[in-house]
Amino acid sequence: MPVQQPEAVHEKPDASGRRRGRTTLLIAGAVVLGLVAGTCTGYLVQADREPTKLPSLSQPALPQAKGPAPEPLSAAQDRQVKTEGDLRKLLLAKPKGAKDADWLGGDGWMDLAAYADSYEKPEEVFGDLVGDEFRRAAVTGWEEGSTYTVELRLVQFRQVETVAAADYCDNNQYWAEDEDSTDSWPVPGTGTGMAYVHHEPETEPGYLPMYSAEAHAWRGDVAVEIWVYGSRAISKKKIMDLAERQMERL
Repeated sequence: MPVQQPEAVHEKPDASGRRRGRTTLLIAGAVVLGLVAGTCTGYLVQADREPTKLPSLSQPALPQAKGPAPEPLSAAQDRQVKTEGDLRKLLLAKPKGAKDADWLGGDGWMDLAAYADSYEKPEEVFGDLVGDEFRRAAVTGWEEGSTYTVELRLVQFRQVETVAAADYCDNNQYWAEDEDSTDSWPVPGTGTGMAYVHHEPETEPGYLPMYSAEAHAWRGDVAVEIWVYGSRAISKKKIMDLAERQMERL
């Protein structure tokens, strides 16, 4: 009786159409075993090595200064203490013989709306001041006979995100310098403070010529604005004196 031969084993072809033979499976298994063996060997080698010494986290002790600690600044020396109080007290006082400025009114404070309203385009200025983190403004002014009027403003900003007082001062200086027939001088002791005298008056039918001078400076979070108007030319000495004395009070 003839011996029955075993049936041939058929391999299922893969997606490429080629059959996956036994040799391929054996090679793949050997590779996996090789990776496992290599990993184990690496761990064993690392375990036998001495641990690598890490740099010290501690720093050398620094020598401490000897003697008593410096005294804290007094209220007169600490600028922040000054400007956190009543800004109106830092404004120059009305000189003897001058009259209160009736056109100011109020209690010496200007809120955001009132301050923006003092400009030609209050809607635009209002939005700019909101972006510049306007906080408050203190104002004073007086009339010297029938010749001159003076107005001084201290404009304070919160300055959470930007140094707004310096930027605001720069903007005012830009427009002051843009006027024709203008002379300018640095205000001593202020860094970037400037004073301006405009020699060409504004004229309007039925009114006397109007001369003007101005000064702009800043300190900390406060921008300083000084305006002088008059029916006669304004001297450098006049605007500089006001600017220097006002900045000294800050």
